[in-house]
Amino acid sequence: MPDAPTSTGVPSSELTRGLGFFDSTMIVAGSMIGSGIFIVSAEISRQLGSAGWLLASWAITGLLTIAGALSYGELASMMPRAGGQYVYLREAFSPLWGFLYGWTLFLVIQTGTIAAVAVGFARYLGTLAPQVSESSYLMAPIHIGSRYALSLSTAQVIAILLVLLLTWTNTRGLDYGRLVQNTFTTAKIGSLLALIVVGIGLGWNAHALSANFSAPWTPRGATQLAPGLAADTAIGVLVALCVAQVGSLFSADAWNNITFTAGEVRRPSRNVPLSLACGTILVISLYLLANVAYVVTLPLDAIQHAPSDRVASAMLQAIFPRLGGPLIAIAIMISTFGCINGMILSGARAYFAMAKDGVFFPRAATVNRAHVPGAALIMQGVWCACLILARTYDPQSGTYGNLYSNLLDYVIAAALIFYILTIAGIFRLRRLRPNVDRPYKAFGYPVVPLLYIASAAIILAVLFTYRPATTFPGVVIVVIGIPVYALFKALVGKQ
Repeated sequence: MPDAPTSTGVPSSELTRGLGFFDSTMIVAGSMIGSGIFIVSAEISRQLGSAGWLLASWAITGLLTIAGALSYGELASMMPRAGGQYVYLREAFSPLWGFLYGWTLFLVIQTGTIAAVAVGFARYLGTLAPQVSESSYLMAPIHIGSRYALSLSTAQVIAILLVLLLTWTNTRGLDYGRLVQNTFTTAKIGSLLALIVVGIGLGWNAHALSANFSAPWTPRGATQLAPGLAADTAIGVLVALCVAQVGSLFSADAWNNITFTAGEVRRPSRNVPLSLACGTILVISLYLLANVAYVVTLPLDAIQHAPSDRVASAMLQAIFPRLGGPLIAIAIMISTFGCINGMILSGARAYFAMAKDGVFFPRAATVNRAHVPGAALIMQGVWCACLILARTYDPQSGTYGNLYSNLLDYVIAAALIFYILTIAGIFRLRRLRPNVDRPYKAFGYPVVPLLYIASAAIILAVLFTYRPATTFPGVVIVVIGIPVYALFKALVGKQ
């Protein structure tokens, strides 16, 4: 692949390999760290009811994430091309399976996450600038039916402008996206480290330790998971741990984004697997230490009932009553900014690969003069803005929600299915293509990949049993992709 624009000034038809190992690791870490680590421990602590199980839940998330990343490394070294997981599913199973993943990625997984993190940025900006609010409307909600609406609040404006800004900078070239990613990921790793050091070093107190660790495995105030089922029995704890993975796995997700950009990584057979391993281990270590900081500073009931679930903010305010709120708001804004950039940069490469195969809008298969998939970036940004504008409405309470939030709830189980299938693809490809060069082979094969598949399958079974209202719709979203795939193939056939 060429490394620079042609001397005539005409763009080449391919991407350029401009990402090194450090850049790749920053994409892994930066895409993983958003706002979740600062918030979701409140919900998890309510589900599990004890500090011991809270830490155990994050440890399980860490093991699953690292096992998945170490397994993906084999596929990345075999197929170091733009598209990543889309390509792996296409090659291991069929083009349809690859498309269904890419379809769900564009419709909800990638774009919905970008929208959610962008609104999260705006919400924390609102703690510093109160005029930025989801209830401060420039355009009051316009209802579409009884349960949906379109609106434009000052918070939505900030979120959309942020997405458009980072989409534009990424269309300017890989160096722009790489610079933003490296700068903000380094800054947010530093911020998270500072949070951990402050929590463990200054927040450590006897009251929290006694409250949380005098009986670390005894549920206190855990919510009811289902009629007659709470986290105070063996089966209840198992179900609670599985349900809790929805929040923690989502917070640790997007580590696979580097595989989408493999077509732009130098020495990809080495650097992509290595960055997957180093990035996930780094982030999971920080996540575990952040939760240790929470439980040595705050008693469990303070974690469970943190205002708006902002556990990190509650921790800092316990240590610095006057500065805690602004400090954590700034830290989260830095974190979310880098997360959005990484996901915008990476996601477009998957749609680029799909379009190259004739199963996405043809324009997305082109690169601009800066040698990046500019059209795919713009399509992604426009759809993200649409998701930010769309609202849900509850007629009984008269309150508004966010459409992307509902969609993300729905596809968490579907995303887990795709992870399972992708790792199962390692076994299938070893059988179908035993002689293909594998510069890196999955760590602990076959035990580690099988443990991931088995653990994720148990979580899925629990979610489908105890959370059907938010899991089955995700399957519907995926299945809708089948006629869309047929439509794309029919349109390509006519060209």
